[in-house]
Amino acid sequence: MKKLFLSLLLGLSFIANAQEDCQYTIVTTEENKEIKSTKEYLMHEKVFGNTSQFMFFSLSNNDGVPLLNFQMLAKSKEFPKSYCLDKTSKIYIQLLNGTIITLISALDEQCSSLIYDNTEKNNIRILTGTFLFTKGSLEELEKYPISFIRVKYVNESVDYPMKKELQSESMSKKYFPESYFMNFLKCIQ
Repeated sequence: MKKLFLSLLLGLSFIANAQEDCQYTIVTTEENKEIKSTKEYLMHEKVFGNTSQFMFFSLSNNDGVPLLNFQMLAKSKEFPKSYCLDKTSKIYIQLLNGTIITLISALDEQCSSLIYDNTEKNNIRILTGTFLFTKGSLEELEKYPISFIRVKYVNESVDYPMKKELQSESMSKKYFPESYFMNFLKCIQ
């Protein structure tokens, strides 16, 4: 009886942990259609002096089409650089096995918006975009960790090396960007 109880308890804890990994936010579109997205996940953080930059990913499934939601946030006492995305923008993801996966922008031109934070006296730029996975890329992303991400913005490409473990200075939390897709693609399939 003890073994059965322990097995049941252990099984329930695994289920609870698996469900915890897939936490969602619900977005309702203009057509009253609900789209589930995973919570935003910190992929890159750069803090230097009074300037900080953060890259977040989340995943969605829109009528069977898996999407990567991209967000770049920059905070500074000065004016952070503005970035734009358009139909020609891409995200290149290099995996540890050497494979390069290309994601294609799903939206028309979108530039970062500027907001002023009165409390902390910071200028904040936020850029959001949505990217489509190419055929066969999901299988590779599920199997191999990420080593490098290159984002092709409208006027330039920027490289972001991925860390196995990222201890966020700003959020006081630990993230694992290298294994993001391995851990979260299951949430949208």
